[in-house]
Formats: sequence, structure tokens, C-alpha cells
Amino acid sequence: MRHYFIDDKNLTDSFTEFSYSFGGKKIDFVTNSGLFSPDRVDPESDILLRSLPPLTGSLLDLGCGWGVVGVTLGAVYPISVTMADINPRALACAEKNAAKNNVKAEVVKSDCFENITGKFDTIVLNPPIHAGKQVVFRMYEGAAERLNDGGRFYIVIRKKHGAESSMKKLDELFSTTEQIYKKDGIFVISSGRPRQRIGEN
Repeated sequence: MRHYFIDDKNLTDSFTEFSYSFGGKKIDFVTNSGLFSPDRVDPESDILLRSLPPLTGSLLDLGCGWGVVGVTLGAVYPISVTMADINPRALACAEKNAAKNNVKAEVVKSDCFENITGKFDTIVLNPPIHAGKQVVFRMYEGAAERLNDGGRFYIVIRKKHGAESSMKKLDELFSTTEQIYKKDGIFVISSGRPRQRIGEN
């Protein structure tokens, strides 16, 4: 089984183009075969986008795929955008999509936070569930370390994919965690103020 979070060099390119409406704007995308949701904006990302408050400052779209969240938010809000993913095939599309929509974005190949520097006012994540809980929780831990004071970390996740265990993990990492959307088994969770670790001032 091929997974969107690995770099499968045996795949043949098969590009798809479509548009998405958000914040009164039409945003154009191109995707490729072998990527997550290659022919449309997936329901979870759509719900995540529509659950967020207006954004300012810096944004990290972690596990960005072909860039639906980062490009959409960058096209609508006055923010600086960083998009990161482990899959070069996805990043190539994310870079194209940023250019197509006049979004200035830094695109980074990174395994979780391995190659990401700096801190962010907002971090968003549609977790790569099939990569396993260990990888997903490592993303949560990295987000807790890379969030600016007053910043927020947002995830979207289905109940059947571990929403309850994610809430528990986020409660361990952050001082505030709340469900800002819950319907039909889909949760959007917002966390802020990373907990101080023992030994830190």
C-alpha cells in the first residue's frame, strides 16, 4: 500500500487542477497522484479552515501535503506562511500552489520538526493518522516547543482516528485545550500556552 507520507519514486505523475472558495476568494490548486486527497479539498481540512479565527502573524502548516491549508490561509489573511512536509512530491505541489495564488511561503522538507526553525503564532495540523500515533504525538510535542506566547495550535481529527487520545496528549502538553468544533465524529481542537517542564524557569 502506498502512503502519502513517503516519497514513492515509482509513481507516475498525474496532475489534477481544481478551485476552492474561502473567505470570498477563489483559490486555484494543482495536485499530483500519490498525494492525500488529490482531487479535492478533503472534508477535514475544509472544516479546520472554517473553524479558525482570523489570523495574523506567522503560520506553520505542518504536514502540509499539497498546501491546501497554508495556501488558503495565506491567500486570505496577512500572515507569513511556512509549509512543511516529509514528501518532496507534495512539497512541489505546495510550492506551485503558493505561486499560483500569489502567496509568499517558505516550503521546507522536514520529518516532523527536524528542519523547521523559529517559532510561530499559529500551527495547524491535519495529522497523518496512517503514519502512526508515535509520529503524530511527536508532531504535537514539537508544536508545544515551537509555539509563540499567546499562539494557538489547531488540529482536526476524527473520533475513530484517536480524537480522545489526542485530547489527552494535548492536555499533557498545553495549559489550555478545547474542542472548537465537534460534529459527525470530526473534532477541531485548539491548544495554547505550552506547559512548563520541570527544570525550566
